[in-house]
Amino acid sequence: MSTASDNAGGLDSLKWLLAVAVIAAGLYANAEFATLTLIYRVLAGLVVVGLFVAIALTTQQGRAVYDLAKEARVEIRKVVWPTRQETTQTTLIVVVMVILVGLILWAMDSTLSWSVSGIIG
Repeated sequence: MSTASDNAGGLDSLKWLLAVAVIAAGLYANAEFATLTLIYRVLAGLVVVGLFVAIALTTQQGRAVYDLAKEARVEIRKVVWPTRQETTQTTLIVVVMVILVGLILWAMDSTLSWSVSGIIG
């Protein structure tokens, strides 16, 4: 016996097939009407993308992606972003450390190079 989720899965497959067909038709139409003004082709492309999104959002996977995006937006609003001063100070610390490590590596390389050339002759 099939369950409701099996039926939804089969229907979702048809919806995804329809969504891909809409995109394919849009790509074909864009190539076919290449001589049309760009603004009309862009507007038609936006309509095609809108149809694709509308169809995709009616599937289980589409709803899951939409829910994930909503949750991510809520989490981003919870983030405490650093102040301009904190960002500047952290950036300066990183730059100083990179220069310091670069100088240490250069000194080590020069020393080893001098030692090897002294041994080799």
